[in-house]
Amino acid sequence: MDLVKRLEEYRERERSLKWEGTFAQYFDLVTKQPSLSQLSHERIYNMIMAAGTTTTPHGYTNFTFFEDEIFGLERPLQQLMEYFHSAAQRLEVRKRILLLMGPVGGGKSTIVALLKRGLEEYSRTPAGSIYAIRGCPMHEEPLHLIPRDLREDVQKEFGLYIEGDLCPKCRYMVDHEFNGKIEDIPVERIAFSEKHRVGIGTFTPSDPKSQDVSELVGGMDLSTIGDVGSESDPRAYRFDGELNIANRGMVEMVEMLKVDERFLYVLLTLSQEQNIKTGRFSMIYADEVVVSHTNESEYQAFVGNRKSEALQDRIILVKVPYNLRVSDEVKIYEKLLQQSALKGVHLAPHTLRVASVFAILTRLEDSKKAGMSRLKKLKLYDGEDLEDFKTKDVRELQDEAVREGMDGISPRYIINRLSSALVKDNVTCINAIDALRALRDGLDQHTGITREQREEYLDFINEARREYDEMVKKEVQRAFVYSYEESARTLLNNYLDNVEAFCNKTKIRDPITDEEMDPDERLMRSIEEQIGVSQNAAKAFREEILIRISSLARRGQTFDYNSHERLKEAIEKKLFADLRDVVKITTSSRTPDAEQLKRINEVVNRLISGHGYCPVCANELLRYAGSLLSR
Repeated sequence: MDLVKRLEEYRERERSLKWEGTFAQYFDLVTKQPSLSQLSHERIYNMIMAAGTTTTPHGYTNFTFFEDEIFGLERPLQQLMEYFHSAAQRLEVRKRILLLMGPVGGGKSTIVALLKRGLEEYSRTPAGSIYAIRGCPMHEEPLHLIPRDLREDVQKEFGLYIEGDLCPKCRYMVDHEFNGKIEDIPVERIAFSEKHRVGIGTFTPSDPKSQDVSELVGGMDLSTIGDVGSESDPRAYRFDGELNIANRGMVEMVEMLKVDERFLYVLLTLSQEQNIKTGRFSMIYADEVVVSHTNESEYQAFVGNRKSEALQDRIILVKVPYNLRVSDEVKIYEKLLQQSALKGVHLAPHTLRVASVFAILTRLEDSKKAGMSRLKKLKLYDGEDLEDFKTKDVRELQDEAVREGMDGISPRYIINRLSSALVKDNVTCINAIDALRALRDGLDQHTGITREQREEYLDFINEARREYDEMVKKEVQRAFVYSYEESARTLLNNYLDNVEAFCNKTKIRDPITDEEMDPDERLMRSIEEQIGVSQNAAKAFREEILIRISSLARRGQTFDYNSHERLKEAIEKKLFADLRDVVKITTSSRTPDAEQLKRINEVVNRLISGHGYCPVCANELLRYAGSLLSR
């Protein structure tokens, strides 16, 4: 990497973003590209939509803008985008504060951080270009220079919607420095930057006694009062509060409901009137998205306070619960671990999945549906079809559980405990059992749970372990079946011969005696039962297999071991059941003979080459499988 060359290219890109001119020149630009003057909500909406959308298997819209950072929160994100879509149309909803409410570690801060980072990047693109009056502390929209009497004509002729008025400092500049010649007012292109306090503000509550409202709306500059002679002179005021500098972008109110009432009154005026009351000046127009986040207990206390009714009416609430899908929970931990500097420690397959199963179990609510356990609900939410329930039942289950995802173990706890397991001395690999042990040991240190919850969580850890036991059996089963590949192929061909004869109502010929026989019902059922195909469903399942064979044949393809996933699973389970004693002896033998050792090495190599195991966790898996089969 040529760093010097890269730095020069970076400086060149920065130079290309700079533009300076007069208001007359800017007006020429904006008439050709009206989106330059878009309002804050519209800008954020267009920014997110520009990244693209897809439809999830669950019927929600997936917004590409969020997909690499936010997992399993399609419903909250859809509600968020409904708000921005309406606000982008300049409907009344834009005069509301967006409040994200949910449990700790649920992704609220991440959503806001993505919006802020996105705005910074979007403002540096042609579609997201922003221009402002040069020298304005609030990065004023230059079209505010146009007198109100002319705005209706400008809108009719050029299609430019103009909203808002000049800030006191810009008004002073127009009157005293340019003598009202607005066409000569300097305009520049700006780029949003939280670090440089341009277009993005962040307010964090602190001690109410020492925190001053000037942090939101600016304050007097005492060093200049002697020069200008009046506190009402805009030159004697610092328009550098978070609401001032966030004009045309967004401001994040961290834990908004913890701030003093004085600050809430300022937000009340901003949200409803789009104005900021500052010092000895008249109302100052501000166009910005106000986003806050809080937890449920703070929100309930806020709702119960009669004094806050006016502000409650000006809030759009979006609940952000914990993710409830195992596959998405795994992505969360993968993302967090990838950001670490940890090297040299291997994470065995299924480790994150088993930890995720535990986490999701703690967040689910018990269903009133007969036969619906939390584990079944977990699998349905993750896209699995069960014998008694299908994925179409998911919506009904979600509607039944009003607060689902608002309680339970947070991703932070899981990643903290995984981290503790990963950094132990002499650890080269951790597996699912190590993870569950770390999660169990950490419950004693968890300050946010009661004794009853601890006992319940221990039950969920045991349930996650039982789920892992099934994964282990399946993993070893597949690895052993691979060693007996010829046996698996023979069993498959026998089954297909019998299915074809059954569906066509013909006989099959015995390969040894050459006599004709009826299809072997016992053989077919012994395989189908492995995957829960009932007697009543057997005919339909066999016909489905025959249709798949015919379909492949028409395309010149041959039905093989991998052509039907469920049948493949059934063959593997059947063969594994037939080989159970062989596997048990092989995996649990302390002094394996030459044949057993050969099988073990074949299985270990298969686990390493095709399943993501290292030699350590592959051998541990076999030992664990041997203990399971010996019980």
